Amino acid sequence: MPIVSKYSNERVEKIIQDLIDILVKEEASTDLALMCLGNTISTIINNQVPESQRQAIADNFAKALTQSIKTK
Repeated sequence: MPIVSKYSNERVEKIIQDLIDILVKEEASTDLALMCLGNTISTIINNQVPESQRQAIADNFAKALTQSIKTK
């Protein structure tokens, strides 16, 4: 069964494009871009997720990220 998101694809894609546009505007290298995005994720988890759920959220995020990476 496909996963149904409460957010529209259009909204998600617009936010992603906005983030990419900022990184391009700042001429961020790959490692700087990943560092900034990683720090943003950490800040969101630490500030918006109850402490009791942070580890599970981080683990699930890491798993989803790993699964989304295209390999040959």
